[in-house]
Amino acid sequence: MDLLQNYQNDGELDQNTNSSPDASPPRLLPSKSAAPKVDDTMLALTAAYQMLSKPIDPVQHVVAFNPTYDQLWAPVLGPAHPYAKDGIAQGMRNHKLGFVEDAAIDSFVFDEQYNTFHKYGYAADPSASEGNNYIGDLDVLETNNGISVYNIPQHEQKKRKIEKKTEAVEDEDDGMDKEEVENPATDAWLMKNRKSPWAGKKEGLQTELTEEQKKYAEEHARKKEEKAGGEKGELVADKTTFHGKEERDYQGRSWIAPPKDAKASNDHCYIPKRLVHTWSGHTKGVSAIRFFPKHGHLILSAGIDTKVKIWDVFNSGKCMRTYMGHSKAVRDISFCNDGSKFLTAGYDKNIKYWDTETGQVISSFSTGKIPYVVKLNPDDDKQNILLAGMSDKKIVQWDMNTGQITQEYDQHLGAVNTITFVDNNRRFVTSSDDKSLRVWEFGIPVVIKYISEPHMHSMPSISLHPNMNWLAAQSLDNQILIYSTRERFQLNKKKRFAGHIVAGYACQVNFSPDGRFVMSGDGEGKCWFWDWKSCKVFRTLKCHEGVCIGAEWHPLEQSKVATCGWDGLIKYW
Repeated sequence: MDLLQNYQNDGELDQNTNSSPDASPPRLLPSKSAAPKVDDTMLALTAAYQMLSKPIDPVQHVVAFNPTYDQLWAPVLGPAHPYAKDGIAQGMRNHKLGFVEDAAIDSFVFDEQYNTFHKYGYAADPSASEGNNYIGDLDVLETNNGISVYNIPQHEQKKRKIEKKTEAVEDEDDGMDKEEVENPATDAWLMKNRKSPWAGKKEGLQTELTEEQKKYAEEHARKKEEKAGGEKGELVADKTTFHGKEERDYQGRSWIAPPKDAKASNDHCYIPKRLVHTWSGHTKGVSAIRFFPKHGHLILSAGIDTKVKIWDVFNSGKCMRTYMGHSKAVRDISFCNDGSKFLTAGYDKNIKYWDTETGQVISSFSTGKIPYVVKLNPDDDKQNILLAGMSDKKIVQWDMNTGQITQEYDQHLGAVNTITFVDNNRRFVTSSDDKSLRVWEFGIPVVIKYISEPHMHSMPSISLHPNMNWLAAQSLDNQILIYSTRERFQLNKKKRFAGHIVAGYACQVNFSPDGRFVMSGDGEGKCWFWDWKSCKVFRTLKCHEGVCIGAEWHPLEQSKVATCGWDGLIKYW
């Protein structure tokens, strides 16, 4: 009561103070809600999330918000599956027709128990407890000692086989007359004594061959012999003919000795303008020509008529010697460093190493495949090492002192066309019919650089620039491409020589000794000259009827060039 009284007195006091003129203005207290305070930010986020997580209706054309990846790829909600009638059954199903339980038994074990049950009447029960895990005829199980059809003891198997055999024989004997069985003319005897075609060996060997069989055997032996002979290359007697006046002059110098006064007149090369001389001694086309190293006073030519000839350039201009040792066209020729010996590669699968002066064959090599290119290692201390690019995609390396194959470089996917030594002869570049270039470390049969682009064509001829920094590759899409010989062997896209037509021909590409000009033959018998710096065509000469396959610049006389063609002529310009 006292409290109520106090409360009332306070109220009256307040009224009195409010009513007095000097009183302070009334204080307004803030209204309070009885409900607890709620943070509505989460509510707003939840609503937004529901909107975002809702899958997009596939029919609607406009989406008014940025949908998430999950919304875009959410499955289209449609009518329920026809087999899922009610939700309860759906929860238990893992197959459209119901619930399929995983089997805990291996298929082999199942087959074993299945067949054992059908044979013996008992089988192992996988669902039974440890103690009694067999079902079926337990008496038979005890007598068989629990064996299954897959683990019958070996002696048991043998015994059963013998039993079966005797049963079969008894069955046959029961149905047959004894006299018939003993008479070889009857079917009963045949049935009893029948053997498989593989049983035992023939009763007696046929000793006499008929005339026809003899003829066939002889023919077969001859063919086999021919094949064995052709495997290593056809053998031909090596012959040589000297056409000069004498092999040694009054001072005792050999006919291959270079002239004393032969030296380069100046360092500047000029493009030839007119024909100086023509050599015609080959009866068929000429496939390659090579000047004598360093001096160029002789020129060696490889003919499709199987002969190799050497011609005098400096004096008489006549044929000096003919080398005959191949039975088919000669594909490639290569001098050693001093010119005293040279290599020839023929389509008869032989590689021969000749003495230039005497015409004797020093050694012969063959793998049974056609050699497309032959090269000696240019180092003076490795002149006994021969490399040959073969038709079976390999580059074979021989030691000519021993005649043994010392290495095989086997990575190309087509016949090997060229071998070019670079980088002080430590490496060499090969090109092939597989339209690729591969760079090898000498002596190591692992490719260190593989160049193959979709636009590349086969490159049947490659030549090294005199400054050793560039390779010119004759590409079969009628252009000459330039590659660097430095570490990366990159294509120089700024230098490209075109205009000639070489598609289908392995026309040789070459440089002038000062490196200022690039030259190449072409399929129409012309010889083309380009300026190295500007890549422009400098001059073309009509050299041959048909293909001009080879072109070589004279090593000393700066304005003279030799060309050869399939018309059988060698021309000096």
